[in-house]
Amino acid sequence: MPCCGVLRVPSCDPFFLVPDWPLPAGLRAAVTTRKGGYGSGPYSGFNLATHVGDDPVVVARNRSLLQSTLHLPEEPYWLQQVHGSDIVQRTAEIPESKRRGDGAVSHLGGVLAILTADCLPILLASQDGRAIGALHAGWRGLVGGVIEAGIAAMDMAPEEILVYLGPAIGPTQYQVGAELRAAFLAADPGDEEGFRPGPGDRFYADLPLLARRRLARLGVQQVWGGEHCTFSDEQLFFSYRRQGQCGRMASLIWREWP
Repeated sequence: MPCCGVLRVPSCDPFFLVPDWPLPAGLRAAVTTRKGGYGSGPYSGFNLATHVGDDPVVVARNRSLLQSTLHLPEEPYWLQQVHGSDIVQRTAEIPESKRRGDGAVSHLGGVLAILTADCLPILLASQDGRAIGALHAGWRGLVGGVIEAGIAAMDMAPEEILVYLGPAIGPTQYQVGAELRAAFLAADPGDEEGFRPGPGDRFYADLPLLARRRLARLGVQQVWGGEHCTFSDEQLFFSYRRQGQCGRMASLIWREWP
């Protein structure tokens, strides 16, 4: 069974991946692709990031399209992502320019969003639907503890948390150096299974597997996703490793009512 359905929305022909995981009633999740939207050049398609050099007017149109086609109850709670491990608790009082962190958690509803173009987006939901979370996990975030911080911010027993791993650069494409592998193994020698030899002195890293290992160590066992490779699918995804300058996709989770 595929991990996601594909939702096609006629306006500007955008495509969204719909995660296949057992969300509680009232919660929804979606992952954007590069298909659709108003972008051009290296941002061709549905870029939703304001920090990558794209025309801000075009990004604003894409964000408006996102909100209208998914019938979001409010504007997504965009973050200023910095490849760290800080988690922002969603409140209306914090303006977007001050939301500096690589994860957001809410016990009050709203729309949480993470922007990626190879890093691993992670969506969180409690079994009872009262808490949601979204994390940005590249290698720096994984080593730095963004998963640990995000699970702690959910403020509940790990076995009550559902997790979806979104599209990221896959284990057959993500080449890293020996120093990165050593950083993971210093924290947990068992992370060796997340690496395999690559060309020369390089290794291939498996971000979804490394994330699953961290989640398992925390006691989180209900995990889905992790199958989509952003690098390999040029038609569907932006990829910083493949393109350099490029747009960003969004992984979103929200409550249908405030």
